[in-house]
Amino acid sequence: MTEVRREVFGQMPQEEEVVEKFILKSDSVKVEILSLGCIITTLETKGKNGEFSDVVLGFDTLEGYTRKHPFFGAVVGRVANRIANGRFAVDGNEYQLFLNNGPNSLHGGARGFDKVLWSSQVLPNGVCFFRLSPDGEEGYPGDLKVWVTYTLCGRELAINYQAQTSKTTPISLTNHAYFNLAGQGSGDIYDHEISIEADSYLPVDDTKIPTGEVAAVEGTGFDLRQPVDLGKHLQKFHLDGFDHNFCLQQTQARRLAARVRHPPTGRAMEVHTTQPGIQFYTGNNLDGSLKGKGAIAYAKHSAFCLETQNWPDAVNKPHFPSTLLRPGEEYNHTTWLVFSAA
Repeated sequence: MTEVRREVFGQMPQEEEVVEKFILKSDSVKVEILSLGCIITTLETKGKNGEFSDVVLGFDTLEGYTRKHPFFGAVVGRVANRIANGRFAVDGNEYQLFLNNGPNSLHGGARGFDKVLWSSQVLPNGVCFFRLSPDGEEGYPGDLKVWVTYTLCGRELAINYQAQTSKTTPISLTNHAYFNLAGQGSGDIYDHEISIEADSYLPVDDTKIPTGEVAAVEGTGFDLRQPVDLGKHLQKFHLDGFDHNFCLQQTQARRLAARVRHPPTGRAMEVHTTQPGIQFYTGNNLDGSLKGKGAIAYAKHSAFCLETQNWPDAVNKPHFPSTLLRPGEEYNHTTWLVFSAA
């Protein structure tokens, strides 16, 4: 059985609108989600000794989430990740987006899905959020109806994304939770073991835009098909960290994408998805300047993200999986996070 509660989390500055928090609780997982940006603020899961720890980065109060932060726990869109030069063409029309990441547009632009309030409906084992992204919002075409549904069943948190549009538009939705299985604020993630079920990845240019090459992981530092100790692996291959898309098997069916384990606590997390890609990011841009829960400074490599999504800049690369949603079609993807301890 999943227990679902809702409570007021705070009030938006300069606005009358209230931000709600939804608490989903099973025997082994507790997750708290805001109506602002569908943000996962807390995710507690058991270690091998039965003790619960909060394994996601974030803030104790609403104020943290209304200021600039690196998308902690949020749903990002319309298009997750980067679009080169913030430009694309659809059906002969050119579109220009806001540039918020050097020369590129990142995670939906200046005021993406992470910064807006969503309407909510409590479900027996979760919560469904809805919003209408109007035609022209952040430069994107079409009225886009979006539903994001979180459901908790035992050890498994499912996140389902659905959307319908009035005009052809690119769309790629993901959740940008930052994880540390030792417990948020407990230091770096070098003692985590990770594996990613991908034979290829996307090399990127200096601005983190894919070059267009789909490169084999074989014989490179990107070969994570067998579990590696993250710290040793970064040293061995002289890597500053990961911020790359790994190309998953192209099928609409649920499949395992990645697995992370923290041997000292026994905590493990599996990521299953229907999406064609997963962005593995090791918190390279965290630098200790941001203080999170418990006033802890979040340092470089103190968390990892496994963002299931379409491939970055796919709207400008015809040989990538299509990111276009047309009127009459439905965008429908699910990601499952499965937690365990041993």
